[in-house]
Amino acid sequence: MATNERNQAVETLRWRNHCLEMIDQRVLPARFEYLAYHSAVEVAEGIRTMVVRGAPAIGCAAAYGVALEALRLGGASSGEFSRGMDRAFEVLAASRPTAVNLFWALKRMRALWEGLKGLALGEIAGRLLAEAHEVLAEDIRINRAMGALGAVLLPDGARVLTHCNAGALATAGHGTALGVIRSAVEAGKRIAVIADETRPFLQGARLTAWEMVQEKIPVTLITDNMAGYMMNCGEVDAVVVGTDRVAANGDVANKIGTYMVAVLARRHGIPFYVACPLSTIDRNIADGAAIPIEERAAEEVTGFRECQWAAPGVSVRNPAFDVTPAELVSCLITEKGLVHQPNRERIAALFSD
Repeated sequence: MATNERNQAVETLRWRNHCLEMIDQRVLPARFEYLAYHSAVEVAEGIRTMVVRGAPAIGCAAAYGVALEALRLGGASSGEFSRGMDRAFEVLAASRPTAVNLFWALKRMRALWEGLKGLALGEIAGRLLAEAHEVLAEDIRINRAMGALGAVLLPDGARVLTHCNAGALATAGHGTALGVIRSAVEAGKRIAVIADETRPFLQGARLTAWEMVQEKIPVTLITDNMAGYMMNCGEVDAVVVGTDRVAANGDVANKIGTYMVAVLARRHGIPFYVACPLSTIDRNIADGAAIPIEERAAEEVTGFRECQWAAPGVSVRNPAFDVTPAELVSCLITEKGLVHQPNRERIAALFSD
């Protein structure tokens, strides 16, 4: 299914005609189209190849992948169903290693499935699908709550630098970092966005800039190596980014280049904010050194799509994420409140209720 209508609300994932449809983010902004998914294997491939990306959106996709597999196995025997579901969880868990929302969603779906064993397979599938719908709806509610809380941090007239895409395309809707910006704009504040292009996959240039243009929020695109110059010229008032995993001590894993931006922000006295749903906080990991960092294909660095610019045979490193120490984070913006100067104790307090 494809459309050229660019002014509609962005639905990164949607349930249509008994299948999951996801915007193919690899081809934006040249084309706006949905791809259909019918099984856990297909969804895992969509996650791995970055049809869908962004930690919250990956979690939602994984939840639907589990439900799709249950629906697909509806005519199987009880034993075949159980074995097939186990395989579904395995293939989805192996799709990408860094975004913890993937594993959070799979844990949630597995707990539900194990509590339903003994029921008719059709009923199990229906309950899992309902839970996937709730994961998606819950994500939008959480993003709205974070946006409202984070918007107070941005003064009227703020020029906000962001890195990668933490908008509606990275979530079920509204966004995390861009959700803060959207909520500030909805509150009547004049906000201008500065979008790092985000090499090598260009999520800032292709996705963040696209979202802001559609909503007529002022946006200026810069290359990643211009951020320090812009800060030194006094043209950045705040930095807001998303995150794929936060360790128990407040260290933040996000798209490669985030650490560099955080260091520059500290050097220039600019607040560095991280929009972070509780589902992205991994209290099982003590600090950022233990966060697994995905290394992606060399082809993403040596060129883009059909255009290749690097010398054949050159060695390449392509870590997809880096870790920003908690000491560089001015505030974590969560759905339960703002955590200034995050540390182990302040993060643990978020889960005390």
